[in-house]
Amino acid sequence: MSVSKSFRNVLGATLAAALVGALALAPLAGVSGVATARINETMQSNLSDMTGGETPGVTTVTDVEGSPMAYIFKQRRHPVESEQIAQTVKDAIVSIEDRRFYEHEGVDLQGFARAMITNVMAGGVEEGASTINQQYVKNYLLLVDAETEEEQAVAVETSIPRKLREMRMASDLDQLLTKDEVLTRYLNLVPFGNGAYGIEAASRTYFGIPAAELNVPQAAMLAGIPQSSSLLNPYTNVEGVTQRRNTVLQSMVEAGYLDQASSDQYQQQPLGVMESPATLPNGCIGADDRGFFCDYALTYLESKGIPRDELATGGYTIQTTLDPAVQDIAHNSVTTYVNPDTPGVASVLNVIEPGEESRDILAMTSSRDYGLNLEEGETMLPQPSSLIGNGAGSIFKIFTAAAAIDQGMTLDTILDVPTRYEATGMGTGGAAGCPANTYCVENAGSYRSQMPLIDALAQSPNTTFIQMIEQVGVTPVVDMSVKLGLRSYESEGSHSEGYSIADYMRDANLGSYTLGPTAVNPLELSNVGATLASHGTWCEPNPISSVINRKGEEVYLERPECEQAIDPEVADTLTVGLSRDAQNGTAAGAAQSTGWNAPIAAKTGTTESHQSSAFLGFNSNIAAAPYIYNDGTNTMSLCTSPVQQCSSGGLYGGLEPARTFFTMANQIPAATSGTLPERTADMISGESGAGLDAPAGEGGADNSAPVAPQPAPAAPSQERNTSRNDSPPPPAPAIPNIRPEDIDAIRQDIGDAINSFLP
Repeated sequence: MSVSKSFRNVLGATLAAALVGALALAPLAGVSGVATARINETMQSNLSDMTGGETPGVTTVTDVEGSPMAYIFKQRRHPVESEQIAQTVKDAIVSIEDRRFYEHEGVDLQGFARAMITNVMAGGVEEGASTINQQYVKNYLLLVDAETEEEQAVAVETSIPRKLREMRMASDLDQLLTKDEVLTRYLNLVPFGNGAYGIEAASRTYFGIPAAELNVPQAAMLAGIPQSSSLLNPYTNVEGVTQRRNTVLQSMVEAGYLDQASSDQYQQQPLGVMESPATLPNGCIGADDRGFFCDYALTYLESKGIPRDELATGGYTIQTTLDPAVQDIAHNSVTTYVNPDTPGVASVLNVIEPGEESRDILAMTSSRDYGLNLEEGETMLPQPSSLIGNGAGSIFKIFTAAAAIDQGMTLDTILDVPTRYEATGMGTGGAAGCPANTYCVENAGSYRSQMPLIDALAQSPNTTFIQMIEQVGVTPVVDMSVKLGLRSYESEGSHSEGYSIADYMRDANLGSYTLGPTAVNPLELSNVGATLASHGTWCEPNPISSVINRKGEEVYLERPECEQAIDPEVADTLTVGLSRDAQNGTAAGAAQSTGWNAPIAAKTGTTESHQSSAFLGFNSNIAAAPYIYNDGTNTMSLCTSPVQQCSSGGLYGGLEPARTFFTMANQIPAATSGTLPERTADMISGESGAGLDAPAGEGGADNSAPVAPQPAPAAPSQERNTSRNDSPPPPAPAIPNIRPEDIDAIRQDIGDAINSFLP
């Protein structure tokens, strides 16, 4: 076929179709009616998106005060209204890209005819003659609609059919939108290099000002970039960008938007861009110490039906519950006692506000920096909000005490404190010399032979609580821990494939559960305190204050209702029972050394292996659980002052974890003004008199529960936690790294214990 015949066929068919008003695709040879109908249907769908849809925007994550802490985006774009774009920008872009923009109806047939002649003569597509409408169509299909690489390739393919589809939609677009609407959508869409999409992002990136404030030379520079946004980079191609800007300025003269003298003057000026492009960090990695909170908030929203992909394009404003003052205090307190650079050690902390209708998370932090540089000790693992470490130790005794109180025990119930206790049918192993099929536990220190429950909670003798869990039953204790807040223990797979931690502990009937032998979620542990502080009402920990879409509408989040998890009297009794720990219990030294003197319910916890330790503290206004653990790849113990890996151990919940809490809480007015329930007569005597005097657990059924089909490796987790009490051993000169104030506090505790024997 000759060139002239090819030209006549293609141009004739195209122009004829255009002039009849539809640019219909049916005249194209080889395209069936069904295929044409499908193409038309697709184009109509695309047009609907282009006229009524939204371009990908930036989602902003803020703290509770509205200050941004992270940005989530696929394309860094800030859509603005027409009046928020300087007229100089509109004049510049029309001058250089489509001078007949206000005259044609979406397709410039004069320019298209000239381009077609050039293309046919060249045997391909050499010249585009694309109008702003056509460029908008092409960029929308590429940047918004295309979801796969194949779709992206189709959107930019160099072919006459693609050009015809583009023209058809551009023409229709002109009938559906005003010229100003088309121009505004175009300026909000196209890329301007350095990760900036749309004129507002471009203006902020290069000049640090909104698009409404752009002057003529600035507007001319930006208008020249979309031609080749990767090549025309003002930081790497100053000469090329300057030439392009000057070309735009001259085109503005030719289009009548600028006089020659002004153009000549502007062409002599430097580009005037900022020293470096002002970009935004993408994702939670840019949130610094707030990164863990940010990541948890996004995970939470995903569970509520807003996936991260949608957040990356939706342009939402997410206001979290993070209190910046509390967050800063919490982070500084954590890093005061655990150096972020220390290998194999992490300290995490969540701060929750108690409440019977909501449960806001005020802070979430780790001694680790949030990031990808493992060599610098950074991590992106959700340490504060996932199952980590090897246990919270004796903090789990509160679940046993709660179950006992629920079954009738009172705070004044006298309990035996044997030096050693052997329990049958509750697992195996533990202390040395333990008979077969028996679980044995010993106390690490010396205690009175008997003490009331309230003192047992403060002094934390292991043998007492093993007897107690034997009496009340393992299942009620596990159930109590789940009700109060350890909800992930019921999650299938939390122990092993298809098996939850809670089910395993129930089925194996492990008495060691009262000594906290398993990994714990620090956020859930903090929420246990909040549940007790809220009179037994459990609420889901909440990181989100509101989600606003780009239209200014609040997005509804379906959240579980708060529930009365346990009897309020049981919760209040246990809270009062925990009130002595900071006075004369295992946390007294830390409270004294930090100057704490406000009401607080507390419990310390330390694992036998010293690989993790924790402190739970709460009152009516605050609940938090500092948790320090070995986050390395070995199983070494942790030592104190400073906290580090070592071979001998020595880290206790009453040391750095408790100090972290009191150091933080002392700086938070709400914490120091919090209250505890008043002690009532029912808490002392109750209806059961002396309390429990026989094993409980639904007629012994719990004790006969079958052992789960798991190999014996569960036993070692008991052995690590069988004989460790919460408080540090009596101080001796040979033990290094104990601070003087700790020695004084421990001596005071010993003196109190001796005095309790005296009449």
